[in-house]
Amino acid sequence: MVLFSAVAMRAEEEIHNIQNIFEPTSTPAEGILEIAWVVLTICAGIFVVVAGLMVYAIIRFRAKKDDDGSEPAQVYGSNQIEMAWTVIPLLIVLVLVFVTARKTITIQNMPFPEGTLEVNIIGHQWWWEVEYPQYGFITANEIHIPVSEGDIKRPTIINLESADVIHSFWVPKLGGKRDVVPNYPNQIWYEPDETGIYLGNCAEFCGTQHANMQIRVVVQTPEDFEAWLKNQQTPPREDASVATGRRMFESLACISCHAIGEKGANNGFGPDLTHLMSRQTIGAGVADTNYDDIHQWLKDPDSLKPGCYMPDMKLTDDQLKHLTEYLLTLH
Repeated sequence: MVLFSAVAMRAEEEIHNIQNIFEPTSTPAEGILEIAWVVLTICAGIFVVVAGLMVYAIIRFRAKKDDDGSEPAQVYGSNQIEMAWTVIPLLIVLVLVFVTARKTITIQNMPFPEGTLEVNIIGHQWWWEVEYPQYGFITANEIHIPVSEGDIKRPTIINLESADVIHSFWVPKLGGKRDVVPNYPNQIWYEPDETGIYLGNCAEFCGTQHANMQIRVVVQTPEDFEAWLKNQQTPPREDASVATGRRMFESLACISCHAIGEKGANNGFGPDLTHLMSRQTIGAGVADTNYDDIHQWLKDPDSLKPGCYMPDMKLTDDQLKHLTEYLLTLH
């Protein structure tokens, strides 16, 4: 009952579906916005000055009826002008470099308290494998982290790897963009101060379904997060009413790519399905976790995500029904 309550509470959380860097809700994202404002302000000043001079020149030196056709006075070799257009841009660039480097170093070298939550993310074509090494379980596409409350900071370190091609991990309202490169571990961290569901995307073209490689970060109160952790650490439910579907999952090729609890191939080729129904979507965000969408996904994955590596299993209507009903019990 506690587990169902936790899921229900999460469903009521606000979904921040606009990926907007100008409304940060996490410490590193706020730092990045500060840099963005400095850059935008300086660039706006340059635009105003340049555009103002152009407008002045256009008006001041426009063609007139009484022009005699001669050229205006030409200025060549002015040391003052050359010095100005060399030194002023150089100073602007140095300011931008200094401000950006200072903020970047501060974010990247942030000290974390002992016991800080760590999450390992592995990018696949086209989904995200999510591991909580401190708690010993694996899930997919949906990342749960706790919210900070006042002076009590709860940062989350996210370790990034790729299993195949170059991806890029980006949830704009929580932090900056970080490339996910094969054989090159990378890292990003969040320290959110507002609960909710934050959407992100792979930000590096990585193949056919790059645009459908979505990310959901669920920021929860510590109590809800603990309830979610407890649910994920619980063995999958054994419901006698869906025994036929469970046997089909174990006897068909499903178990070669997906794991449910201790059963199946936990090799990262396909998402771990242990608590599938505790997530809001399937296929990295392309469809909802309801009967119709799961049934359609099993029947013809390409109809929801063209080009994905989930094959059409040519299942009969009876097999589709039993498998769908079994997956719906995986809370």
